[in-house]
Amino acid sequence: MTHRVAVSAGQAWPLGATFDGDGVNFAVFSAHATRMTLCLFSPDGRTEDICIELPERDGDVWHGYVSGLRPGQMYGYRAHGPYAPEHGHRFNPNKLLIDPYAKRLTGHPQWHDALFGYDTKAAGVDLSFDTRDSAPYMPRSVVEDTAFSWGNDRLPGTRTEESVIYEAHVKGMTARHPGVDAAGTFLGLASDPILDHLSDLGITAIELLPVQAFLNDRFLVQKGLVNYWGYQTLGFFAPDPRYLAHGQIREFQEMVARFHSAGIEVLMDVVYNHTCEGNELGPTLAFRGLDNLSYYRLEENPRFYINETGTGNTLNVDHPMVLRMIMDSLRYWVEVMHVDGFRFDLCSTLGRTVHGFEPGAAFFDALRQDPVLTRVKLIAEPWDIGFGGYQLGAFPSPFLEWNDKFRDGVRRFWRGDQGMVPELANRLTGSAIQFDHSGRPATASVNFVTAHDGFTLVDVVSYAHKHNLANGEGGVDGHHENFSDNLGVEGPTKDADILAARARRRRNMMATLLLSQGTPMILAGDEIGNSQSGNNNAYCQDNDISWLDWDKADRDFLAFTRKMIAFRKAHPILRQKRFLHSRERAFDGIEDLFWWRADGTPMVNGDWTDPETHLLCAEMRTASGTPEYDAQEIAIFLIFNMGPVREVTLPEPPKGACWSLQIDTAVPEVPAGPVEDNRVESPADSVVVLVMEPVP
Repeated sequence: MTHRVAVSAGQAWPLGATFDGDGVNFAVFSAHATRMTLCLFSPDGRTEDICIELPERDGDVWHGYVSGLRPGQMYGYRAHGPYAPEHGHRFNPNKLLIDPYAKRLTGHPQWHDALFGYDTKAAGVDLSFDTRDSAPYMPRSVVEDTAFSWGNDRLPGTRTEESVIYEAHVKGMTARHPGVDAAGTFLGLASDPILDHLSDLGITAIELLPVQAFLNDRFLVQKGLVNYWGYQTLGFFAPDPRYLAHGQIREFQEMVARFHSAGIEVLMDVVYNHTCEGNELGPTLAFRGLDNLSYYRLEENPRFYINETGTGNTLNVDHPMVLRMIMDSLRYWVEVMHVDGFRFDLCSTLGRTVHGFEPGAAFFDALRQDPVLTRVKLIAEPWDIGFGGYQLGAFPSPFLEWNDKFRDGVRRFWRGDQGMVPELANRLTGSAIQFDHSGRPATASVNFVTAHDGFTLVDVVSYAHKHNLANGEGGVDGHHENFSDNLGVEGPTKDADILAARARRRRNMMATLLLSQGTPMILAGDEIGNSQSGNNNAYCQDNDISWLDWDKADRDFLAFTRKMIAFRKAHPILRQKRFLHSRERAFDGIEDLFWWRADGTPMVNGDWTDPETHLLCAEMRTASGTPEYDAQEIAIFLIFNMGPVREVTLPEPPKGACWSLQIDTAVPEVPAGPVEDNRVESPADSVVVLVMEPVP
């Protein structure tokens, strides 16, 4: 390009770099900068060809229009203003800054002391000022034309009560799959082998670990590791370059289109609670250099950062322009990239005000009134590390919430812990104690036994302790209490009895997940018996520890998981929006939920309080309040037995109906059919399921 460009005022909206066919409008927010410089780079990205002072400022938005620029133009910003950390300001024009609204980045920062706004070797550390140019070590923001031919693409629009979510990592899912081309990328994830696997399994939505551009932390790089999970966001609008096979954002759009063609929704795990810039000792990459005082929540001494996320900083969602950035980002991923919903990391942080967590905080109010975002799925991780940060059940509708109490309760029941029958009963019926208020449905509980953070399912039954030495932190990282059980041997074994017991325990937990009211989520690889060798915090393991081992897939467990998902889909009683509270139904006077003892009599208080009770029998029907025309089946009888073998007496069915055995985790291939004399054997350590059907 030439070193002469035509610059005019442009406009303050939209923020970011917008190509209109003739040139590009640049607009960036900063309330406290004194000048804003736009840096345009040569086609190879190496030379800073020209720097332009943005000519106009409307309120706190700096803007300018450059004629003749095209998509592919690389750029960055240098913000001028006071460097006064004691007043919350950290401007340093020697640092090239990423556009927070950039739709694509050329790569990732290369660690060098020049990335820091202060002299890392000076006395006073962050109070010093560094004059080195960071541009040689920074990625470039790229002007993009986001147009994409979507054809007949439509959001699947799967109803929440019909959803089965599958949490997956783009690279971990594909890196070792023998049939996937472009492994480790969006295109590889949407390849035929992966789509076929998920469709055959019965998955309705794939929830991707963070795919917005993120940083490889310096301390990890110095140890030869990387940020594998991605919870250190660098750009809220740009897909991470490592997942682009050909460096084009249309690859993400192609992935979404292919998932939609298979009827599978795409959900994104998003991290708006903090950024990758860390605390006062972190690098100056974007937000800190553009307007530290606006973007971050600061302590009373504004040199320091409020850290309710455990990562060094917290985004200032109370600031209208920060909130606008988040909302603009969410709408972008829905309207331009066609995603179907979001899982919000440490969502409690987004609801924090000066008074603490508030369900009516600005972020929630903005989200709930937005005509674009109210039509997609919204899932909260309902906690952070700050005071009062655990808020399970406190989020406003239409949020769903990750339910860690379900995870812990199910694990503890099947481990054989005492007194867990009441806990299992609560989780089995949708965790009403947390969620049945304010008109929220039972589907608000996202039930899971495993997730990316923690043991895989096979490790839950193979390790009593975490084994995280590969992370280089002396094994102190990761959850200390996993409610796991190795069933006799720590880790791998060739003992046939132990292997059989582990397989049955996995079947029990998967069955419990898919028989429970709520929205089930399965961790990628659990269905094929994937192990992380006891690592319960594999956030930095971009290698065989985290990548799914398809060659060693447990085909028997895959078939069982497929069977359980199909069973759930075939029986509406298992996936109701209304809670079950043992209330009579208006159309027949029969209660919607019964708790039975093995002898066929109702459970009494002594059964619930006896710590040695390890058997739970539930008879479920269509919930009270459901219209008669929606009562599509009669009843389902569930037996969860962590004790010895028992004979269970079933309730007498009405004339013309009988109980039909459908599932027995002790005998995965048990033939379905009517039981005699309304009695059934419940094997030790098993789940048994019967359905009331017309007499054949």
